[in-house]
Amino acid sequence: MPARIVKAARGWLGTPYHDQASVKGVGCDCLGLIRGVWREVVGPEPMPVPPYSRDWGEAGPHEVLAEAARAAMAEIAITEARTGDVVLFRMRQGAIAKHAGILTNGRPNIHRSIHGVHFIHAYERTGVIEEPLTDPWYRRIAFAFRFPVS
Repeated sequence: MPARIVKAARGWLGTPYHDQASVKGVGCDCLGLIRGVWREVVGPEPMPVPPYSRDWGEAGPHEVLAEAARAAMAEIAITEARTGDVVLFRMRQGAIAKHAGILTNGRPNIHRSIHGVHFIHAYERTGVIEEPLTDPWYRRIAFAFRFPVS
């Protein structure tokens, strides 16, 4: 399953960033990327996604993205995350998690060894890219989830 997830995610590389979209090759945001990979690997999306504003992550104390992921995926310890798992990031300290990516190789371990680990995500200025999970990104990981086995 992890190999299928990574293959599906890599198929989105180069897709331009577009807020609230989830169309491979046309546009997506980070949630749209996860939704698109879900559709390719698991099947129909498990729940509708309500419209959201660009600043949704700055309003309110509820971990909206994590709660939605928890309803559809198995939450795992960050130290157990591996290839094919979804990680959610806090973009600033004290904020809720509002960014998502998929680990594409390796596994960050309890000693924070992230050498060689990469992830795919959709970022506003770059679109969908694969890049190293650098220490600044690793420090932002707040949650990790595993796709259900289909």
